[in-house]
Amino acid sequence: MSPRWEPNTSIRRGRHVIHNLHVHLVFVTKYRREVFNDEMLTRCEEIMRNVCTDFGADLTEFNGEGDHVHLLVHYPPKVALSNLVNSLKGVSSRYLRQEFTGRVNRFIIHGRFWSGSYFAGSCGGAPLSIVRQYIEQQKHPS
Repeated sequence: MSPRWEPNTSIRRGRHVIHNLHVHLVFVTKYRREVFNDEMLTRCEEIMRNVCTDFGADLTEFNGEGDHVHLLVHYPPKVALSNLVNSLKGVSSRYLRQEFTGRVNRFIIHGRFWSGSYFAGSCGGAPLSIVRQYIEQQKHPS
């Protein structure tokens, strides 16, 4: 069978779209404070997984260190990435501050858990050089 007819589980299908969108997100704690321990990272992953599900997205991978977290999210095109990020940071901040009050208050100043900025990088698919080459090689109609 031709490879283009074989089902690919990472490619999603909607009524009018076929998509495979992945984004690498990095969120940093306010002032890069070393807030996270293992228990907090586990809970943060659970919270962020639930938020992604609410948006119709999948949290494919999650990990972090004391002052930041990395997420790999597979999301549909109807989701505005900024809205997803806003919810991920807002909901996780609210729950983590409620559940780990003593630890968070020791490290976070002025009530903010996350830094106002974030990193978002598209990923997956072919490298840009291959995509450029593919587009350049398309034949113009005569």
